[in-house]
Amino acid sequence: MKEVQGGVCAAKGFKATGLEVGIKGELNGKKDMAMIFCDGPCMAAGTFTSNLVKAAPVKWDRKTIDESGDIRAIVINSGIANACTGETGMEYCREISAEVSRISGVNKEEVLTASTGVIGYQLPIGKIKEGINKLYPNVGNSPEDATKAAEAIMTTDTVSKQVAVKTEINGHEVTVGGMCKGSGMIHINMCTMLGFITTDVNISKEMLTKALNTVIPDTFNMVSVDGDTSTNDTVIILADGMAENEKITKEGQDYDEFVKALNYVCTELAKKIAGDGEGATKLFEVMVVNADTKENAVTLSKSVVTSSLTKAAIFGNDANWGRILCALGYSGAKFDPEIVDIYFESEAGKIQIVENGVATDYSEEEATRILNMDAVRTICDMKMGDAMATAYGCDLTYDYVKINADYRS
Repeated sequence: MKEVQGGVCAAKGFKATGLEVGIKGELNGKKDMAMIFCDGPCMAAGTFTSNLVKAAPVKWDRKTIDESGDIRAIVINSGIANACTGETGMEYCREISAEVSRISGVNKEEVLTASTGVIGYQLPIGKIKEGINKLYPNVGNSPEDATKAAEAIMTTDTVSKQVAVKTEINGHEVTVGGMCKGSGMIHINMCTMLGFITTDVNISKEMLTKALNTVIPDTFNMVSVDGDTSTNDTVIILADGMAENEKITKEGQDYDEFVKALNYVCTELAKKIAGDGEGATKLFEVMVVNADTKENAVTLSKSVVTSSLTKAAIFGNDANWGRILCALGYSGAKFDPEIVDIYFESEAGKIQIVENGVATDYSEEEATRILNMDAVRTICDMKMGDAMATAYGCDLTYDYVKINADYRS
């Protein structure tokens, strides 16, 4: 498996682009609409927000994926979430799919839509339709086209997020690529984000769904920036079969190889979201090792990565290990605090700061140097078994409050 350029356009048969139509207000040079289009029919699978308040596109996509045999296009807008918009919001989803059908010739049942932005506002449907008519003639399959699409779905993101890999399945080269957005209002169990994955693997809908549901718990569902779960969270994967491998219809070596590639893409996208959390200065990973069960490893790692006090200490490059041990303690998982070891690790090195529940004779200066990096990992060794889990988050900074205090303005 090797990483390649191209994001959602890396796999055979997929095209995309992005542009600005003014959804966010006056034209300011920021793209706000994207389209992903496939030359042929695609199998589709999706996972969606656990929030009881679900945006119109979430309802539309779930129904369409469940009931439609094929998917050909996804239209995404940023700036307005189309959430809490009643029947009008659903009608706009129908109008979007109808407009894509009219201009491209695909069936309206083959069109998905997604939105991100401010909750409670109606979409400017006239601008959306105008955007569709500009997007479709300009979709392409170059890395530049993929980047335009990735940029168009950003809200408070500071960078676009995309990744793609190639692997071999039964003698055929297969590609998995993706893009996502997410920076704030992000929390574990479908964080606040949109993710779109494309692949040319030949696979049944049942196994595609199984693969996505297999990787989500350890990737996107292990991300937290601020503890808020959105109304619009969506991850969609499309598979067009153009790699021409023997169709994957059951578990086995071919399925495992595909899951490995999909897991890599989702992990890298999840880390990009965590590292670009609103106001963040660094990616903060929490790895729990040697826990007694997988469930407890997940619980413990999530408890530390979501601790506001720990996140603030990470921002200040402060090796305040007491906050980490405390967060482990209130997680609800049972463990012996008197045998726990804790380490900090980054590109600058690795240091043990706790052994058997008490501080080591570590150097504060060395710990600060290790923490003063763009990506920092805390390792918690529970010494109870062989289960492990990694949660992804970021530091908590002054700028997080600034960004969210005037988000609408």
